[in-house]
Amino acid sequence: MLGAIHNKVELSSQELSSLLQTSQQTASRYLLELDTQQMVTRELGVKKQLIQITSTGAEVLRKEYLSYEQVFNLPSKVVFKGTVVSGMGEGKYYTEQKGYAEQFKTQLGFVAYPGTFNVEIEYVERNKLRLLRDCGGIQISEFEAENRTFGGVICFKAAINGKEGAVVLPKRSHYATTLECISPFHLRETLGVRDGDVVEVAVFLR
Repeated sequence: MLGAIHNKVELSSQELSSLLQTSQQTASRYLLELDTQQMVTRELGVKKQLIQITSTGAEVLRKEYLSYEQVFNLPSKVVFKGTVVSGMGEGKYYTEQKGYAEQFKTQLGFVAYPGTFNVEIEYVERNKLRLLRDCGGIQISEFEAENRTFGGVICFKAAINGKEGAVVLPKRSHYATTLECISPFHLRETLGVRDGDVVEVAVFLR
C-alpha cells in the first residue's frame, strides 16, 4: 500500500511493526523471510531500509487480488483478443481420442471437430488465464488408452468470433500464451480466417 511494487520505499522495522500492529522483532522476521524467498529486495541503511517488491512478490499479490476479486466482482465472461496461429498438429490426435471426445460431448454438449483452433494472446493477458484456472471450469478427467495416460483438462464454454466452442486448458501445463479452442465447427473455414488474423474469444465463467 506504500507503493513498493513500483518504487523503493524507505521503511524501518519499527515503522513496519506499527503498520502491522505486531512486535518489531516479528516485523523484522517477516522482512527477512520475504527477502529469503526473493519476494522483496532490501538495501540496508543506518536506521531504515529501502524495500521494493520483486516480480515474484508481485505475482503472489496479483494472485491474491484475483482471488478476492472473484469473491466480490466475478465477471460472467473474460474476453481475449489474439491472432490465429498453426499448432503442431497434435490437437487432432488428442481430440479424436475416445476418452476426450465422449467427455467433451457430455460436458460441453457438442461433438468436437477434430483438431484445435489456436489463438496467440498478448503476454500480459496471461493474467486472465490465472483467473480462469482459479474459477475451476468444467473438469475433463484423465484416462488410459493405448498403454498410456492422457491427462485431465479444464474446459470453459466460449464463443470464438461468435461461434460456439470451448477453451481447453491442460491441468499439468504452465501458463502459456496460446489458447487452444475446440468447436463443433471447422473454425478456420467457418470464420474464413488464417494465420495472423485477429479473432475474439469470449470465455464464459458461469
